[in-house]
Amino acid sequence: MEIGDGEHRKRCKRWDTPYDAHYLTFSCFGRQPFLQSAWACSLLLQAVNGARAKRPFDLWAYTLMPEHVHMIVWPHEGIRISAILQAVKLPVTIQVLRWVRAHAPVFLDRMADRQPNGVVAHRFWQRGGGYDRNIRDDRELYEKIKYIHDNPVRRDLVTRPEEWRWSSCRIHYYGEPGPIQLQLQSLPPPPLT
Repeated sequence: MEIGDGEHRKRCKRWDTPYDAHYLTFSCFGRQPFLQSAWACSLLLQAVNGARAKRPFDLWAYTLMPEHVHMIVWPHEGIRISAILQAVKLPVTIQVLRWVRAHAPVFLDRMADRQPNGVVAHRFWQRGGGYDRNIRDDRELYEKIKYIHDNPVRRDLVTRPEEWRWSSCRIHYYGEPGPIQLQLQSLPPPPLT
């Protein structure tokens, strides 16, 4: 699909295969660090909880980075990934835009998506659904969990994964409650090495 001046945008093909877990990654608009505040991260986790009530899925792991999100979800039967993403992302956009318009309107410029036809939309999230990979193998599942938990270390935000506040790492490693509940009872056991 061609856009504007020869710019191409890749379409994300989603495979809503029953009983597959999904490794999801989605980014803030322009890869800006919109998730660097505790308020924004808490708002996102509240939206995840709300989305689970509307579009049931099990959350197995997550990491919120300043400019993007990783989640591993297991949709319940008949629930589409695109519906989950919409139920997670839309409430965040609505609440953030409401707050920015009331308290920090100059910030709207950072959220402005100017179209070639002159239309301007204000976005919290990058257009499109992000990255979606079906996970069908327990070994790959646990590799992805480790990968997302290690992401803040690779970015030099912390020295150990369990130090990152906005991650499910401490829940997985130590069984400590986090800011959002995981559904680990449905998580397959780790593969034998």
